[in-house]
Amino acid sequence: MKIGIHAYAWCSQWSNDTLDLIDRTKNLGMDFIEIPLMVLETFDAAAVKERLQEVGLGAVTSTVLLGDTDITSDDAAIRAKGVEYLKACVKATSDIGAENFSGVIYSQFVKPALKRPTEQAWKYSADGLREAARFAKELGVNIGIEPVNRYETYLINTCDQALKLKEMIGEDNIKIHLDTYHMNIEEKSYYDATIKAGKDLVHYHLCENDRGIPGTGLVNWDDIFRALAEIDYQHNAALESFVDATDNMNTWVWRQLAPDGDTLLRQGADFIRKMQKKYGMA
Repeated sequence: MKIGIHAYAWCSQWSNDTLDLIDRTKNLGMDFIEIPLMVLETFDAAAVKERLQEVGLGAVTSTVLLGDTDITSDDAAIRAKGVEYLKACVKATSDIGAENFSGVIYSQFVKPALKRPTEQAWKYSADGLREAARFAKELGVNIGIEPVNRYETYLINTCDQALKLKEMIGEDNIKIHLDTYHMNIEEKSYYDATIKAGKDLVHYHLCENDRGIPGTGLVNWDDIFRALAEIDYQHNAALESFVDATDNMNTWVWRQLAPDGDTLLRQGADFIRKMQKKYGMA
């Protein structure tokens, strides 16, 4: 299993001013950095690829859909814009030499919904992601569906729902991305959800229940690592915690969750490596 860190541990928006985070991630002994694609206008793929190659670090990317890119919208123009945005993110992922792009890419993040999603909303999501997945397949990119909690989406809250959407899409480069912070709210069992994702699991967010330092809260890490060991998980796992509020998506960080990003990473990574060793994954 490769261990990495989400760039939001240090910054609220990616740009060339944050390229040094690639060096910092490498110097802290990580295998990869997760780069947010929320603002593609400030994403310089050529500069990112060059820096990644210089320091010898891997990368994955992620994003969320907003109101004007919601592929479950009743407005066909918004759905079309959402698909084009997903394709642009896939292209950016490919352009930096990465193979995995994921996130809340199936419906608007924090959609102001007043009722449960309709079958039409599910179909819109599947249709949009199918088009994006076929484009991604040509570039050798996987797309990961990340279930998040009920306060952040009304569509995909659990691994079972993610697998349902994957089946509706019907493309083999659609994968599953689990996140322990959201699982803590929505799943009955970390172990069962991880086992269900199985061979389709391509990315894992290792978060404490408060998004603080892993190992300092309520998450059942033994169940998680027992499951990861049983499925022989060899893909990426990122520590994801946000150090501040942003103006491009809601992070709800109203207090200091760790002294700083470096401390979160060092202590969190030490804990994760101890769990890997405990379950024979090191």
